[in-house]
Amino acid sequence: MDNKNKNNNPNDTAVNKDANNKKVQYNIKRRYYKYRRPYKPVEKFSFKKLSVIVPLLDEEESIKPLASAINNALYNKRIQYETIFIDDGSKDNSLKIIKELNAQNKNIKYFSFQKNYGKSAALQTGFTHATGDVIVTMDADLQDDPAEIINLLKKIEEGFDLVSGWKKKRQDPFIKKISSRFFNFITRILTGIKIHDFNCGLKAYRNDVVKNIKVYGELHRYVPVLARWQGYKVSEIVVKHHPRRYGKTKFGISRFFKGFIDLITVLFATRYIKRPMHFFGFLGAFAFFIGIIVNGYLTYQWIIGIPLSNRPMLFLGILLIIVGVQFFSIGLLGEILVHNSMDEKEYLIKEKG
Repeated sequence: MDNKNKNNNPNDTAVNKDANNKKVQYNIKRRYYKYRRPYKPVEKFSFKKLSVIVPLLDEEESIKPLASAINNALYNKRIQYETIFIDDGSKDNSLKIIKELNAQNKNIKYFSFQKNYGKSAALQTGFTHATGDVIVTMDADLQDDPAEIINLLKKIEEGFDLVSGWKKKRQDPFIKKISSRFFNFITRILTGIKIHDFNCGLKAYRNDVVKNIKVYGELHRYVPVLARWQGYKVSEIVVKHHPRRYGKTKFGISRFFKGFIDLITVLFATRYIKRPMHFFGFLGAFAFFIGIIVNGYLTYQWIIGIPLSNRPMLFLGILLIIVGVQFFSIGLLGEILVHNSMDEKEYLIKEKG
């Protein structure tokens, strides 16, 4: 009788149910913690603020998706950032859309040109007004992937001053791929900088890099060359490249030829702008001595009795001597101008104590 009452005790039944419930809860928690995703730490960077510069021309359909993608890429990354849109004289509704985004998001800023000045002018304006410790540039056509921004920043943290993207798998028309490869090959040979994609819009720079270089004309293609000339460390990483979703490409065959003209400008500016005599003096001396050799040969023939009245080579020799003297004179004038315009501010100081 006592055993029966003991088994039917309601208090004992409640205790057993309580214990079973706790055991079930413990098993559920144990299963949850067993299969939960591993903890992924948030990336931390040494700099405080990032500026993303986006030059654009007639990209009304791409602006909102791009702004959203940039926000998603930097969301919860513990980075203070600003996005600067540079409207290069767009004729569509690009400026109107940018103004709407600016009203909704205080991190979005914009500058709009009265007319189309070109990508270099847009980038220079962005560089001038950027307040970030690191600046990232990218195109507005959605072919550059904002998710690559973090990878660029990680490379910057390794000690580089400029990191360029390499569109290893380009999603572009065939003619653009071939011309780009040829252009990059020639630029690598002439500049000695081992970068595969000089014209990639997706790049990251430290602030002092963009403050110490001037981009004008079509020199935005050669920012790595200009930075390397100033003594900055340059590197590259492979980045994703997407097909164009909206609008038309701004690439034209004229840009291909302009690129090589600007390459000559960059080579002269980076190698001889402070020593013009090395360039003009070499050309002048070469032409002068060739002219001397030609006229010396003709003088020998005249001495031995060969007439020179119908010898065009005589005029060639005289022309080479005159051109040589002129080149040499230009080099001397250039040296005088450089000497008189020397300024201590032209030398970049890395550290001082």
